[in-house]
Amino acid sequence: MSDNTEQAAWTPDSWKTKPIKQDVVYDNPEELSTVLTRITNMPPLVSTAEVERLRAQLKDVAEGRAFLLQGGDCAESFDYCNPTAIEDKLKVLLQMSLVLLWGMRQPIVRIARMAGQYAKPRSSPFETVDGKQIMSYRGDNVNSIDPAARRPDPQRLMSAYLHSAATINYVRMLLAGGFADLHRPEAWDLGHVRNPSIRREYQTIVNRLTDSLGFMDVIGATGQSAVSTVNLYMSHEALLLDYEQALTRPVAKASQTQARRGPYEPATPPRNRLAPELCDFYNMSAHFIWIGDRTRQLDGAHVEYFRGVRNPVGVKVGPTMDPAELVRALDILDPLLEPGRVTLITRYGADKIAKYLPAHIEAVMATKHQPVWCCDPCHGNTTTAPSGHKTRSFDAIISEITDSISIHQQLGSRLGGVHLELTGEHVTECTGGSMELSHLDLPSNYQTFCDPRLNYEQSLDIAFKIAKVYETQREESHID
Repeated sequence: MSDNTEQAAWTPDSWKTKPIKQDVVYDNPEELSTVLTRITNMPPLVSTAEVERLRAQLKDVAEGRAFLLQGGDCAESFDYCNPTAIEDKLKVLLQMSLVLLWGMRQPIVRIARMAGQYAKPRSSPFETVDGKQIMSYRGDNVNSIDPAARRPDPQRLMSAYLHSAATINYVRMLLAGGFADLHRPEAWDLGHVRNPSIRREYQTIVNRLTDSLGFMDVIGATGQSAVSTVNLYMSHEALLLDYEQALTRPVAKASQTQARRGPYEPATPPRNRLAPELCDFYNMSAHFIWIGDRTRQLDGAHVEYFRGVRNPVGVKVGPTMDPAELVRALDILDPLLEPGRVTLITRYGADKIAKYLPAHIEAVMATKHQPVWCCDPCHGNTTTAPSGHKTRSFDAIISEITDSISIHQQLGSRLGGVHLELTGEHVTECTGGSMELSHLDLPSNYQTFCDPRLNYEQSLDIAFKIAKVYETQREESHID
């Protein structure tokens, strides 16, 4: 693993010595510095205990004892920080996880693309609107979608922090108040399913699931907390490294503490600052962060930043990544060979997965790394409808997921999760699913300002389809 051993010592700002992609240039560096200093002095958004809990759960995923469900918006808007939008997204993720739990007979690790997914990578820094060349929209934490307000504004970084804090606070309040109660009757309205045979199939699953819960209640196998609370973690693509650095905090390693740390661990630097080698550094903006397909250069700033934080991290893996490059990325990000430290989020497209995934799996299996393999079936299946709307086909999304499951099994590997761009709202951005949406339906409620998302009904469809695959495999194994 020579790529890693030759690297210089890591610090939260060592990424500044590396070339960077998707950087934002501000016209007022002094204002930027002032905002970043304020964020540095703000409380953390997540706790080290929560990050450590997720590390342990992703280790279970990597070792085959759990399954990962990660989902949310392509890019969040500050406007999504409202009770209805948050509740809708939380509801669909919880319902999906329950269906998967029933179908797979394994714990589900839930990670939301939420409370921080405000940045948007772009292929070009400029775009043409009404015949004029203007700066591209880079996400709400950089500039406005309004063409008249495209100047990168440092104050939006503080707004991103505040909206993230409000979102996380509301999610915690909902979960503590019983929002995740598995007995909620409104959870299972299947009226959207147009095909009668599919509706019967889904209803059978729901009936068996609710019967199981009722039986567990009768025999006393569930306590109140077991059916009313869950763990839900927050994640985003860590694109703006100045912001991420401002929320990176040192915490003394266990060997440096006199006693076991309590449930509350101050995340600001201690008064008597410890040497960096005596600290673990946590990104406190989210529990889980990932590197996008455009910023995963091995000698780049993003890989440099990611290699030093203790959070579990993800890497998008697509057709342009050479298998040898994938192994080098793992060597850099996972030098201690920790199961679940890295999640490989594969995104090929339904027509390309058979060509590229096997070589990536074989390259990783030849090493001692144990990453989580997670299928992103959305990004590689984006097309343009006759109406001009960007869209995705439900059938292509399902095809990439089922092909991924099959390819992993054929090679002696295991698909450990799915990563979906979805919303809890009833939008019309992707075609297909049990609602049988066509291209003609897209304009009726096309809301996204980024990429198309699976709506509430289509998201549940995905969960039912995956659950059915594993249920069928389980039944066939019993027959054999």
